[in-house]
Amino acid sequence: QVQLVESGGGLVQAGGSLRLSCAASGRTFSRYAMGWFRQAPGKEREFVSAISWSGGATYYADSVKGRFTISRDNAKNTVYLQMNSLKPEDTAVYYCAADVELLPKHYDYWGQGTQVTVSS
Repeated sequence: QVQLVESGGGLVQAGGSLRLSCAASGRTFSRYAMGWFRQAPGKEREFVSAISWSGGATYYADSVKGRFTISRDNAKNTVYLQMNSLKPEDTAVYYCAADVELLPKHYDYWGQGTQVTVSS
């Protein structure tokens, strides 16, 4: 069982930056691949980024490539999403997810989400 708690969301102007954090419970964090997803109002949840167990492999949606960076600190049981050059279309609730499989079709564990609002 893994519990995930996101933080770091907020209101930022276009062009600004935010860093999201996702803290995981348990001692086996390093056994889980992690992902970030987002859901804007009226839209389906979409993939943003993912990272392998060791952090050696990372993946990004085309819409955020070059602007967002995913990383993890297994000693702190935390995964991060550094978001730069934010755009109004990045506004959404951001969720982190965990699974023993890298890039699974369905992640086993989800956080409660953190709101990111980018004003124009």
